[in-house]
Amino acid sequence: MTYLSDDPASTGAPRDEPRRPRRALGCAFEVIETLVLTLVIYLLIHNFIAQPFEVEQSSMVPTIEPHEYILIDKISPRFNHYDYGDVVVFQPPAGFEQGGVPFIKRVIGLPGDTVSLMNGRVYVAQAKGSPVVLDEPYVARDLDGGPQPTACPRPDCPPEWTVPAGSYFVMGDNRSVSQDSRVFGPIAEDTIIGRAWLRYFPLDRIGLMQRPDYADLKRATAGWPAPAYAFGGSSATIQASTSRS
Repeated sequence: MTYLSDDPASTGAPRDEPRRPRRALGCAFEVIETLVLTLVIYLLIHNFIAQPFEVEQSSMVPTIEPHEYILIDKISPRFNHYDYGDVVVFQPPAGFEQGGVPFIKRVIGLPGDTVSLMNGRVYVAQAKGSPVVLDEPYVARDLDGGPQPTACPRPDCPPEWTVPAGSYFVMGDNRSVSQDSRVFGPIAEDTIIGRAWLRYFPLDRIGLMQRPDYADLKRATAGWPAPAYAFGGSSATIQASTSRS
């Protein structure tokens, strides 16, 4: 009686053939592992460090034009409070939602401040201090080249706003079309997503935006280095028209 040999060499079969499925499985596992790690890193960066946005609203013209891309800094506010002149992205208060789309405005008043409007100008009084008129070179210009006057768009406008603890008074740079704290009051800090930090598109406008200096106001971050700001973005869209910005 004749028996077949179990030795692959005697049958001419390749010795490594049984190992090929294991190698293919190992390669697939490595690909999945890489994809999962990449996703985890992306989510960590997106949720805790920086988040990109495409800006479509016009309330921050001329500082930020529609369809520019900005990068939102989420990490520095964990160590350094929001301060005068910061451009922040936040979820709008109840009743002003735009389908879950965030707003983008500039910080004008800090907790404890009193903000008032007079003769088209903005005044800020810090606790136990006298009102200081703000020098605002970033405000949109009228047809005659002068800065737009800052008025209150509400028919029942209060004479002044006192900013409570844990809140900020914000306004858009394009004052004539911006829905901001003049309409809905100060915003809670926990609604702020982060600071506008880097504009990366269009390329001819790429760069960091320096925070303006209000010489007669004491900063909340005194002693901290002033962060530079810029713009960038793309994963989410900040939408608004001139009528709802």
